[in-house]
This record gives sequence, C-alpha cells and structure tokens, in this order.
Amino acid sequence: MVPAKQLLSTIESTLLGPSPPTPAQRIELMHAIHNSFSSFQSLLSYPPPKPSDRAQVQSKQVRLPDSSPISLDDQDVHIALKLSDDLYLNEIDCVSLIVSANQEWGLLGREPLEILRLASGLWYTERRNLLTALYTLLRAVVLDQGLEVDLVSDIQKYLEDLISAGLRQRLISLIKELNREEPAGQGGPHSELYVLDSRGALVERRAVVCRERLIIGHCLVLSILVVRISPKDVKDIFSELKDTAAELSGTAATLKQQITFSLLFSLVISFVSDALSAVPDKASILSCDVSFRHEFQEIVIAHGNDPNVEGFVDCIRLAWAVHLMLLQDGTVSSALSTDLKNICACLEVIFTNNVFQFLLDRILRSAAYHNDDEDMVYMYNAYLHKLITCFLSHPLARDKVKEAKDKAMSVLSPYRSGSHDRVHEGNLNSQQAIEPASLPFVSLLEFVSEIYQKEPELLAGNDVLWTFVNFAGEDHTSFQTLVAFLKMLSTLASSQEGASRVFDMLQSRTFRSVGWSTLFECLSIYEEKFKRSLQAAGAMLPEIQEGDAKALVGYLTVLQKVMEHGNPIERKNWFPDIEPFFKLLSYENVPPYLKGALRNTITTFIQVSPIFKDTIWSYLEQYDLPVVVGTNIGNSSQPMAAQIYDMRFELNEIEARRERYPSTLSFLNLLNALIAEERDVSDRGRRFIGVFRFIYDDVFGPFQQRAYADPYEKWQLIVACLQHFQMMLSMYDIKDEDIDSVFDQSQLSAVAQSAQLQMQLPVVELMKDFMSGKTVFRNIMSILTRGVNAIITERTTQVYGQLLEKAVQLSLEILILVFEKDVIVSDFWRPLYQPLDIILSQDHNQIVAFLEYVRYDFRPQIQQCSIRIMSILSSRMVELVQLLLKSNAANCLIEDYAACLELRSEECQIIENSREDSGILIMQLLIDNISRPAPNLTQLLLKFDLDTPIERTVLQPRFHYSCLKVILDMLDQYIKPDVNALLHEFGFQLLYELCLDPVTSGPTMDLLSSKKYHFFVKHLVTVGVAPLPKRNNTQALRISSLHQRAWLLKLLATELHACDISGSLHREACQSILAHIFGKDIIEDGIHSSTLQNGDEDSGAGSMSKSKVLELLEVVRFKSPDTYPKFSEAVRNLKYVSLVEGIIGNPTTSEKGGIYYYSERGDRLIDLASFRDKLWQKFNLISPQLGSFASEAELGEVRETIQHLLRWGWKYNKNLEEQAAQLHMLTGWSQIVEVTVSRRMSSFPNRSEILFQVLDVSLSTSASPDCSMKMAVILTQVALTCMAKLRDERFLCPIGLDSDSFTFLDMLMMKQLPNGACHSILFKLIMAILRQESSEALRRRQYALLLSYFQYSQNMVDPDVPTSVLKSLLLSEQEGEDLDLQKIHKEQAELARANFSIFRKEAQAVLDVVIKDATQGSESGKTVSLFVLDALICIDHDRFILNQLQSRGFLRSCFIRISNFSSQDGGRSLDSLQRACTLEAELVLLLRISHKYGKLGAQVLFSMGVLEHTSSCKAVNIHVKGSLMRVETKLGRDVAMDIDRQRMIVAPILRIVLSLTSLVDTSEFFEVKNKIVREVIDFVKGHQLLFDQILRENIPKAEDLTLEEINLVVGILCKIWPYEESDEYGFVQGLFGMMCALFPRDSENQRKSELKVFQLCFSLSSYLYFLVTKKFLRLQVSDVSTGYNVQQQPTLALLGSLLNSVTATLERACEEKSLLLNKIQDMNELSRQEVDEIISMCSRKECVSSSDNIQKRRYIAMMEMCQVAGNKDQLITLLLPLAENVLNILLIHLQDEETVEMITHGAKSDLEQDLPWLCGKLVPILERLELLSEDKTGHNLKVFRRLVNSLKELAIQNLAL
Repeated sequence: MVPAKQLLSTIESTLLGPSPPTPAQRIELMHAIHNSFSSFQSLLSYPPPKPSDRAQVQSKQVRLPDSSPISLDDQDVHIALKLSDDLYLNEIDCVSLIVSANQEWGLLGREPLEILRLASGLWYTERRNLLTALYTLLRAVVLDQGLEVDLVSDIQKYLEDLISAGLRQRLISLIKELNREEPAGQGGPHSELYVLDSRGALVERRAVVCRERLIIGHCLVLSILVVRISPKDVKDIFSELKDTAAELSGTAATLKQQITFSLLFSLVISFVSDALSAVPDKASILSCDVSFRHEFQEIVIAHGNDPNVEGFVDCIRLAWAVHLMLLQDGTVSSALSTDLKNICACLEVIFTNNVFQFLLDRILRSAAYHNDDEDMVYMYNAYLHKLITCFLSHPLARDKVKEAKDKAMSVLSPYRSGSHDRVHEGNLNSQQAIEPASLPFVSLLEFVSEIYQKEPELLAGNDVLWTFVNFAGEDHTSFQTLVAFLKMLSTLASSQEGASRVFDMLQSRTFRSVGWSTLFECLSIYEEKFKRSLQAAGAMLPEIQEGDAKALVGYLTVLQKVMEHGNPIERKNWFPDIEPFFKLLSYENVPPYLKGALRNTITTFIQVSPIFKDTIWSYLEQYDLPVVVGTNIGNSSQPMAAQIYDMRFELNEIEARRERYPSTLSFLNLLNALIAEERDVSDRGRRFIGVFRFIYDDVFGPFQQRAYADPYEKWQLIVACLQHFQMMLSMYDIKDEDIDSVFDQSQLSAVAQSAQLQMQLPVVELMKDFMSGKTVFRNIMSILTRGVNAIITERTTQVYGQLLEKAVQLSLEILILVFEKDVIVSDFWRPLYQPLDIILSQDHNQIVAFLEYVRYDFRPQIQQCSIRIMSILSSRMVELVQLLLKSNAANCLIEDYAACLELRSEECQIIENSREDSGILIMQLLIDNISRPAPNLTQLLLKFDLDTPIERTVLQPRFHYSCLKVILDMLDQYIKPDVNALLHEFGFQLLYELCLDPVTSGPTMDLLSSKKYHFFVKHLVTVGVAPLPKRNNTQALRISSLHQRAWLLKLLATELHACDISGSLHREACQSILAHIFGKDIIEDGIHSSTLQNGDEDSGAGSMSKSKVLELLEVVRFKSPDTYPKFSEAVRNLKYVSLVEGIIGNPTTSEKGGIYYYSERGDRLIDLASFRDKLWQKFNLISPQLGSFASEAELGEVRETIQHLLRWGWKYNKNLEEQAAQLHMLTGWSQIVEVTVSRRMSSFPNRSEILFQVLDVSLSTSASPDCSMKMAVILTQVALTCMAKLRDERFLCPIGLDSDSFTFLDMLMMKQLPNGACHSILFKLIMAILRQESSEALRRRQYALLLSYFQYSQNMVDPDVPTSVLKSLLLSEQEGEDLDLQKIHKEQAELARANFSIFRKEAQAVLDVVIKDATQGSESGKTVSLFVLDALICIDHDRFILNQLQSRGFLRSCFIRISNFSSQDGGRSLDSLQRACTLEAELVLLLRISHKYGKLGAQVLFSMGVLEHTSSCKAVNIHVKGSLMRVETKLGRDVAMDIDRQRMIVAPILRIVLSLTSLVDTSEFFEVKNKIVREVIDFVKGHQLLFDQILRENIPKAEDLTLEEINLVVGILCKIWPYEESDEYGFVQGLFGMMCALFPRDSENQRKSELKVFQLCFSLSSYLYFLVTKKFLRLQVSDVSTGYNVQQQPTLALLGSLLNSVTATLERACEEKSLLLNKIQDMNELSRQEVDEIISMCSRKECVSSSDNIQKRRYIAMMEMCQVAGNKDQLITLLLPLAENVLNILLIHLQDEETVEMITHGAKSDLEQDLPWLCGKLVPILERLELLSEDKTGHNLKVFRRLVNSLKELAIQNLAL
C-alpha cells in the first residue's frame, strides 16, 4: 500500500502538473492508485482498539509490523492509550503514530500534550492526503483538464470499479459518522479538542473533521458524474441533507453550509444527469424503480416544521419535478398520469413557497457559496443551468410561469409615487408593502440572472432561455417585473454573443414597451422637465417617479453590460451620442442611485474608444456636480455666502440621511477610471486636487463615523478611495521642488490657505499624511489592525468579504508605495514629518498586525505585500527582531512564513512572474538579511537560537517548524522540479550564503554535514548530473536548473574549503564529496594502472568513467544562446525597427527612463512593459495621427511591429539568462575543482592522473567552437591551476609506497606524465589559443598556461636536484638497473622534439597571434607574449623561430622600442612599472636568443645593432635602486612594490653585453680595429658612471643582486678592456684594487655569498691570467710600494693567499658533499630525530606539520640535502678552474728565468727572502691539493694534478735558491 502523502504527490504531479504527464509518470500513477484500491474502498476505515493490543502496549514492549520490538516508557504508554481513546484507533497503530511523529518532528524534550497533538495531527494529515487524492482523481475525470483521453479513460475505469465496490456508500456514511460526537467522529466528551497540523499550528479538531466532511461531500458530488446514483443512495443523501440542514438553524457556519450545499447539489445533479443520460437503449436508473419513484414522491412532498429544512426540500422538489419532466415525452394528455400529478404537486409547492427566492437568498448569494471550491461552484452553476433550461422547456412549467407572471402583473402596482426617502425608509401603506421579491415570477427572473452572472459562457446556444426572454419581456404593467426582466437581460449580455443579441433585441423593438428608445426618451423627458422648472420663477424641481427611476437604472445596467462585453469594433457605433447620460447629474431631485447608474454607464464608455475619454471629461465639467476645494468657489476671492449643491453636499446631506451612497461611489469609480487612462503626467496630478481633497476630507476621512445601511456598499466606497490614493502614489513621483514645499500653514490667512490648497499635489499631501500619522494613515491602520484572523473570518462568512480583502490589499500596496518615496524627502522634511517606519514604530502592534498578513492565504497578493513590507522594515529597523520577540509575535511569524513557503512549494502550476511569487519573495527576504547584524530576520525565521551566541546554535529543523525545515524537506524530496525550480534554486543559494556568512556558517555546515541529511552527496546525483532540460519549451526550467547546480557546487566548494577536517563529521563529509565527484575508486582502491601510457590525445577519457567532475562539466558543454542585441531578419525587415535602436542603446534602468531592470539573479534584462511603452511613445512622436485618426491598417502595422519586438525582447531576456546561468554553473564547477586541487588532493593516490583528466577536458572544452569566450576564461583558469598543481605534485612526496622501501629513485620517477599526455595538452592548448573568439585577457591566461606547460615538460627530473648530484646517486644505486641520465636525457629530447613538432604544425598562426599581442597589446599582454616567445625559442630547432622573428621584423621592432624607452617610462606610476616590465621581457628575449643560438645568436643581435639601441635606452641612466613605492591597483589596494632598476633593466642589459663578448676572438688581440671590441668598449665608455658605481660597491656588504651586477661588469671589463690601450677611465686600477680586496679573503666568514664571490675571483683571475700571458704582465712577490702615487697591483703573495682560501673551501665542500650523499643513500636508516635535525638545519620547519608522517619528513629532508649537495658541487666546479688560473699564473712566474732573476737580484735587501718565503707557503697548499679525490670532487683531476706537481717542483727548487 502506497503512503497517502506519496500517493497524493504522485497524483498531483501527474494530473496537475504544468506539462503533460510522461509515460513514466502515467505508469507510476496507475501503479500507485491500483495499490491503494483497498484504502479508497474502505475510506478512513481503521482498525479499532483491541484488548490484546492494549495489553501489549501496557507491557511496554511492542512489535510493529516489519520492525524489531520497541520498548516504551510510561509516557509513551499513556500517550498511545490516550490516542486510542480519543481517535478510536488501534493501540499498535497509535504506537506507530508516535514513532512517525518522532521521525517527522523529533519528540525528545516535548511535553506529553504536545506529543499527543502532534501524533493526532499526523494522523489527520494522512487522512486529508487520502481524501485529497480521491478528490483529485474524481476531478480529473469530471472536469476537462486537457489530459490525454486514454489516461482519463483509465482513471475513469478505475473509479467506476471503486464506486461499484461501495465507495459512494462509504462516502455517504462518512458524512454521517464524522458528524457524531464520538471518538471516531468529532471527538468524545473527554477527547483532546486540538491537534497540531503538519505546520505545527494549533487547530480545533472539530474544524479539521468538518473540513474532511466537506471534501467527502465534494467527492460525493463528483462521483455521481462518474457512475449514476442508485435509488438507495438518493434516499440516504436526502435523509442526511435534512439532518444537516436542520443543524443550520440559527448558525452561519460556513463549512456546515458548504457541506449542506454539497448534499443538495448531489441530489440535484443526480436527478438532472440521470434523466438527461437516459436514451432509448439505456433507461434512467431511478425511473426503472417504480417503488422508489412512488416512495420518494411521498417523502419529498411531505411537509416539515423546520422552515430552513423546508427550503432545502423545496430545492429537491424542484429538481425532482425536472427529473420527472425529462422522463415525459413533453405532451400533455387529457388524463393526467401519476407522474404528471406528481409534477403538478411539486410545482404547486415550489411556486407557493417561492423556492427561487430561497435559492437566491440562502444559497447563491450567500458567502458560503461564494467562498466554496471554484470547481465545485462551477459544477453547481452548470447543473443549475441545465435544471432551469429543462424546467423552462416543459409545457407544464411554462404554464406555471405564465400564471406566476400574470399574478405578479395583477398584484404589483404600476407606480409607486411619493418621496424616495419613504421608499428607502420603509414608510409604505399596506398595498405598497408587498415586496416584489416575494413573488415567484420576479424571483425566477432574478434566479436566472444569478446563474448566468457567474457563468456567462453557459448562454451559448441556449435557445430555450432566449425563448423565455421573449416571453418574459412582453406586457409589463409593473416596474418591478420590468426591473427584474432588465436585470436578467443585463446578465444575458455578459458575453459577446449575448451582448450583441440583447442590443439587437432592444434596438429592433422586439418588445413593444422595452427598447433603447424608451431609455433615451425618458431621459429626455425628465431633462426637459428640469429645464422648465428652472426657467419658471419659484417653481420646485419635479420628482422622478420611483418606477421610472428603477426602470432607468435597469436600462442603464443593461447598457453597461452591452457596452462592456460587446464586439470591440461594433460597439463603437452603437451609442455615438452619450451626452444624455450627463444631463440629469446636476439636479438635486434625481435619486442618488439613478445618478450612480448614469455614472457607471458613462464609465463603461472609457474603454470603448480613446475619443470617448476626452468627450467624457468635457461633459463632466459641463454637467456633473462640482467639487469645491477649500472655502472659495473657483477663483473668486469672496467667501461663500451659502451652501452650494456639489458632491460634498450630496454626500453629507442627501446620501448620509439614507445611509446609502450610490452617487458618491459611482463618482469615485468614474474619476478613478478616467485618471487611470491618463498618460500625460506633466502636471503631476495638480488638476485632480479637487477630487483628491473631496475623497480625503469627506469620503475616506470620516468613513468610520458614517452609518451604512449596507456594509457591502461601505467597503465599495473604501476600495474606491484606496484605489484613488494608490493611483496618485504610483502615477506621480516626488521631485526636487517638492522638498521645499513643506511649511507651517497655520499662520496663513483664509484666502492664502485657499490659494495654497489649489496648488497642492495629491502625492505630496499623501506623503505628508503618512509621514505625520494623520487621517489616511490612521484609517488604513484601522483597516489593517482588525487583524488577519478577523479578516479571514469576515472573508469566509460575509458577502462583503472579498471587498474587505481588496481593501486590505490596497492598504498594504499604499504602504509599500509610501515606503518607496519617503526616503527621498525624509531628511529634508524632518522634524515635522518622519519616515513611515518611525511613525509605525510608535505603536508596535501596527507593525505586527500587517506583518501577520503573511498568514492570509486566500489572496496571494496580500501575502506578497506583507512579505515586501517585512523586507523593507528589516532593512530600516535594526531592532525589528527584538520588537517581534517582545510582542510575542515571533513564533507565530516563524510558523506563518514557513506555512506560506510550504504552501507555495505544494503548488502545481508555474508562476511565470517571480515578482508575484510568495515563495520567491520569502527566499529573497531570507537571503537579503543574512549579512545584517545579529540577531537578524533570517536567523529568526530559520530558528537560530537568539538567546545564545548565534555561532553556537545547534539547528534542529525537525524539532521546530520553520522555513529551514520547509527548505530542507523541499530540497530533500525534490518534488515538482518544474514548478518549484526557482524555489529549489534560491534554496541552494540560501544555504550557500548561510555557509558563507561567518556567523551562521558553523551551525549550517554542521547541519548539512550530518548523516541525517546526507545533503551534499545526495544532491550531486539528484541535481548535479541530472539531464539538463531542453531549451525549446522549458528554457526557464533549464536556466533555473543550471543555477541550482551552480549554487550546489559552490556550496560543496565551501564545505571543502572551509570545513575543519579534524572533526569526524566534516572529515567524512569531505571524503564523501571527493569520492562522489572524482570517483569512489579513487578514495578506496586508487588507480595505479594509468591509462595515459598509450599516448593518445584522449587517453584519459575512460579512466574516470565514474567521475562526476567530468559529467558536471558535460552539463555546461553546450553552445551558449546568442545574446548579442541584434534583431532577427524577420524583425529587421519591419518598417520601424531603425527607430528602436536608440531605445535599446540606452543602458539605464526603467526607473530612470530606460527599459532595463535587474532580475532577482542580478541579470540586466529588458523590462517588456517599459519597452512596450517606449515603443508606443516613439511611434506617437513620429506619427502623431496614430493616437486618434490612424486607420486600422496603420494601427495594425504598428501593433504587429511592437509584437515582433516584444517577442524578440522576451527571447533576448531568456537567452541572456541562460548564458548567465551557464557561466554561473561553470564558475561553481571551477571553484570546486580549484578548491579540491589546491587543498584536498592529498587523499588521492592518483593525483597526476586526476589533474590530467581535468586539465585535458578543460582545454578540449575551451578550444571548442561552442565554448563562449567567458567560459574559455574560466576553463583556462582551471587548467592553469591544474597545470601548476601538476608541476608541484610531480616532485612531491609520493603516496602509497612503504616508507622503508622509498628511495630517491622513487622520488625522481614516480610522477611523470607520459609523453602522449603531454602532447595532448600542448595540442589542445594551441587549438585553444587559436580559437576564433578570443580576447587579450583570455590569451594572457593561455600564455601563462603554455609557459607553465613548457616548464613542466622541460624537466624530466626534479629541477631542484642538480644533475651532478643525480649522476652521483645514480652511479651508486644503478647496479643492474637500466636507468641512467642518458636515458632520461633521451626521453627529455624526444619530448622536446615532439613539442616543437606539434607547435610547428600551427606555428605560423600561433606566431601571428603572439607577435600581434607582443606589439599591439597592453603592457601586461606584451610582457607575457614576450615570455612566450622566449619559451618558444627554448624549444626551437633549426633556428626556425629565430628566422621567423627576423623575417617578420619583430626583432627590429624590439630594438626600436628599447631605444625609445624614455626617462618618463621609468616613473613611479603603475603604467610606468608595466612598461618597465615589458622592457625587461624584451631584454630577456634578446638574451635568450644569444644563449640559445650561441655565437650565431650573438652575431645576429650584434649585426642588428643591439649595443646601439641599448645605449639609447634612457632607463640605464635612471639611478633608482631599492626604492619602495605604493601603486594603486585596479582593485583599489595599495601594494608595496620593489622597483629595482638593476634587476629589471640594468642587469639584463649587462648580460646581453657580456654575451656579445663571446664573439671576441683572442687570436685577433693585436687587431685594434676589431668591431665588436670597439663597440663594447664604446658602450662601456658611454656608461662609465654606471660601471664606476658598480665597481665601487662594498663587496662584503653587497646583496646577491649587487654581486651579480659586479660579476657582470667585471666579466665585461675582463673580456674587452685588455684591448683598450689607455686606462684613462681607471678601470684597470679598479680591477686591480678589487683583486687586492678579494684575494686575501677569509672563506669562513663569507660562506653565505661565497659562490658569487668566488665567481668574481674567477673572472678577475682570468683577467689577470690574460694580462700575464698576452700582455706579459709580471707581478711582484709582495707589495713593496709605500706611496699613494704608485699604481696598486696584485702580487704573487696575494695569489698564494687566494690559492690557500680556494684549497680550504675545496676541501670543506668535498667533505660536506660526500657526507650529504651518504646520508641521502642511508635516508631510510635515519631516525625521526635525525631527520628533523636535518630539516631544522636547512631552515625548512614551515614545510612540516606535527601530523606529517616519517615518510614525508624523509622526503623533505632528502630534497633539502640534494639541493645543498648540488650547491656544494657547483662550488667545487667553480673552484677547480679558479685554482688552475692561480696555479698557471704562479707557474708562469716561476718558470720565467727573467722573472726569477728580477725577483731574486733586483729587489731590495729586505725583500730578498720573499720568493723562498712564497714557495715555502705554496708547498703545503700544493700538497693539500694533491690529496683531492676524484670521487669526492666528482671531476677528472688528471690535468689538475699535473699542474700542481709542476708548480710544486718549481717551488721546492726555489726554496733551495
């Protein structure tokens, strides 16, 4: 058996959905109802209490069906037994109820009474769902809902079987049983009186049961139309009808009345349908049973004592008579049969008791009938139509009607003379006291009017009725019958066909005394009488006879309906002259109700033609009563001498005495209708100030003090006043000049005050009223503060209820309009006038009163107004939540908002305009208030704990009924996804915003992560990867579906990013999310067999078949709809389209005169209403004749054009929304991918494969022609993140290996992507760069991705591990392994060749794009493009790139830009900084050419004048170093940026110059004309200051960058300055001085920068070696100079000191390197403490956390030691040639005999021992150098040792001298 809730949901989604049911839905429906057959058959029949079950419950151990035993406590037992007693329900079922209630609500901590009520409410909810399901099935069969025929046929067959099985008998018995005072009915004397419904609201049990009886009654009515009723059922229903009708005596209970109506119409429909369905081969069921006919005739004809019951029985008598009539052949024989006698008997009673008047008064005009179910009322009216049609078609009935007509004519007086006052006051004589309503004929006419007034479409083809009209229209001798007849005619004119027929009938004088001419003649006669009386001196105005007045009203009512419903084209010519309707308006003796009819008639002409509007205005000013403002008449300055007859007088003196106000009401309605049609608002309503003051001062102001004979008319007046106020506020705006219009008028004279009144503006006066809490404000508050409960009661029990409802709606709308305007003037009008929220806050009850209207569900507009006001107040009143809490209204509001939201979620039809959707308004209210200070409205309505810090709230949505519970249930069940699409979307957005807010994020994320909801993972399947709806017919659903997925993905990304995984709750949630998004096998099993080895471009397509991340991206991989604001061909060919482009091009919103507005999602859309108005304005300006004199053809063309443009605008809006939704979802997808990649990848063993998958599919999608540019930007950003993570992950610590077996080889080779995967990345990236639709911003990201890829592919091994170290490790580890550097380099070379081959295929196109960006793009675009060219040069083969750059003239343009770089470009602005970065990139590119192509590259640069252009660059001369400047970026932040000119410009230029020195051939030393040497020397001379500044730097204190520049300058000088013959610039002395300063250095004190210092020493030693060998410079052993004028030169002793320092450093570096390599090889043997010491020694503690295992620690330590070992090896590699230079210089000096002679014999006596001393110093150093090991140094020392030995021998020899 299907649960009732699920059954109802299935039925409603299938039968009431906005789209036809799918085959799957139909199958599900039929399966569900067939499984519920027994539930329907035994409707609301439940197992009764049993002693055995009661004993089991009392034992506290209960076994439920399909469940393990349940233990109960004393409270559970008490509640279960109480439920059993109260509901007459089995005890075990009561325990099940308690269990269900606990699952639904959570019962822990609740009071027993509350639990009892919740369980009872759950039971009644199940019953209600079952009844509603049955009603929906019956309704689908009986009413035409547009369902498929075969589906309706299947349901009908099912219902027929169900009714045949006894369902109808069960329905009849239930109506009786549920009305009894017993537990199974309305409850026994000791039963609990209240239950808690599904929304947690306390409701009376009797009301719940009464509503059940009504639904059952409706089901009974519908069941009769499915299967004809049986005689027994007729008698049972008739008996129940009399019992129910008897209960109505003295009560006006609406539900009971409606139940009685359902029983009454069950019989009416039974009799009519049974007789009408009788055909020759299928007789009437009731007529076949002769005994029943006889028995029922006796029952129905019997008289009773209760007049109320007799009235309903009379109705049955009428239906029974019609039933008998239909069964006759229609002829009357001389001998009356039994049936004819029965008919006559019934007719006699019917007309005697005047059943028609009873039907009118007690049924058709009752509030209960008006408020009944719309479908049921339609059915009732339809069968009343059939009833009266059949009745009037029978001869016996016609005779009886004729008899009644004759009687009415004879009884009623033809005229009723005298004053109208006496008529209304009831002071009549006995003859006049005969009321026409008591006569059957008059009641019959009114009865017919009432039927067709509600359903005018039933008039179509009703010849019987028109025949009756012809009969009833003849020979009226009494105005009462004439008025009734005219009223019937007005009803018959309520359709277009009826209006035309009635007009023709009265125009052609079908009736002798009834016609249009009679109307106009009567008006003309009285108008002449009044004129003559005015012309006669002293004559009194004549009285209009009541009969004439009432007849005129009848005629005018018919005319109103004819003009209102007539054919729009034909009716323009029906009454061309409307002046007669105005001529009687100004006379005092004309009855007010006649004036009202005249004005109502005039009002109908406003909509007929625009011409009539101006005509009406002119006639009103000529004929109608004036409205006098103030104390003056018109412009006269004289005060009034006496009272004048105007509208104020008529209201206060004439109508007020009668307590009826038809004239005033019609006056207001006429003026309102005229004002509503006004399009010229330039006077801002000033011409309506008289009407406004009349309404303000005389109508609405004192309305509470007036007496009203009819409350219906009272509320009509109020509604008219409120409509006027609303129009004034909505049509006219507050402007700047109104700000100064406020001043104190009390000091003005009467004349000045009157003049001031004439200049008032209605909108300003209304704003003053509300902002000071005066008349209108107080009266509106008096309407609203009646309370929502009182309004609901009056709405359902009073005839004027709908008018009261309309008044409440208008009042709330007026408040909203005031709220929109008061902020404009409030600051200027203070303190006299205050904002409306301040006025309201003076009485908190006022605020609570209209906020509670969210509970009012009869009219959604009232709920929406209440929600909007709540939104406004929440933004203005910080204390709103505290106010609601103090007033004890908070809990009710929480439940009301939740109930409103839940009711909206249960709707079955789509609400097209989201601004009229209560659910959407509530969701927006919640979202808007999230970020407001706590406690805010969102926290209140979602039931956060406001008594404690919000962050500590433990949300319990199942315990508290709130919007949060509704939203979670709605998303959890995900029912009606098409109808609730926007609700689901905003639900996900709300949860996302809650998780994002710092205050609410904790409780919300804890709730969503709990196992109770499984929120994140569940919706990945139900929402995330569900098929996307098609665009053609469900585009709105498609858009919302994309937004839902977007918010869901962003919500998941927030959870992954912000959650604390130290707790098990969030850790499990994160693991679950990752497992479902990236594939469960990734988490549990891992993927070790990578499919990327095949090298195919799509190699990753199948390895992640379970991954949702690819499926989610597939959802948005569709071509974006076109949103470019261009017209289609069909629209562009229209005549006026060129005039529209100006309207479309205006970007302002509709509030500021444009046509755009921002939707609830933030999309800028076309406001179609504003667009339409603007189009009409445009066309009227171009063709002014369109307004009045245009032909139908011209108007038709304009209308067609506007319709085309509106359709285009609608399509544009939808396409724009869809594109935004697509981007939104892609953004959500990118967030979850980037968060996962950045923060949550550590748990994946196959990280590289996952990253490749996402990177590959991102590039594929971005390269697709269907991918928009905005999408490509997002996808490229994702690809950038993945590529960066690939680079990081490639050399990070691998996961999944045993720590004891992990070696450095695993570290180096674990994470490499196969070459095929790399090829795929590069190919797709190139295709993405070459996409047709692109932008510089997109290409910058693509270039960055390309650079990142090249960095990745250029390093097959970790670049942090030096090659020399790697080689050493491989040599020691190889031992049988086929792994060496040669193989690695081979693979690296293969990948590089393949990369270049892939690039070469599209090289021309790629270079076109890159070079264009490098030359024409922005500065940042130029910079990254230059870096791309730099990277392309790195992979160049056969100088292809170089040739392309040369042939395209790009290098020449680079040189020109370098030379044109001015000093202004080196300023401190952001633009200057970007230009400097571009210059740096250009220099780096030139340097790359020199480095990549060697001497050839340098030769190319030199031949193109690189030195000349760099010399012209002004940036070299800008001496700004190490300065900090603050630059304002686009984001508005001040960023401290280090503008270091040496790093950005000077150093690159020096590197280029140094690279050119490679072209200097030492063999041409004596060729002074060497061009390269000369140009470099000229460059040095041209920048002497720069070189001098760098050479004078303090080397011991210099930073790394400064040391590098010193090395560059020294390298340049050492290379080319030997070719300079003169030393006028002092560079030689400077170099010598640097030697003297550096050579005796202490290596132990400068270990930090020793590598760069030794590089400098090497350059200097090379220069000195060059001088010694080429220029034959000979050095002294030691410095013997004592004066300052002697040129300082290095000495041999200085070189010996340098050699000693080099030797010591070499020894130390070799030992440290050897030690490090040994530790690396023994890493797995080191303890954790030793590993931590290594990490600490390398200052890398930040890389390790306390939770990291030993494996990761060893990996970090290993990497750090490899880097240190590499540094040591680099130092060794530098020190060996440095030592060779020093050794060679010393060897040359010792080998040269002349030098030795000079040293030995030429020196002074005190220096004679210098050479032996030097040799004595050298020998121990040379002995230490001899001990260097090739194993430790890693170099071949054969030549080095020979040199050492030679020098050692010479030194020993010299020691002996």
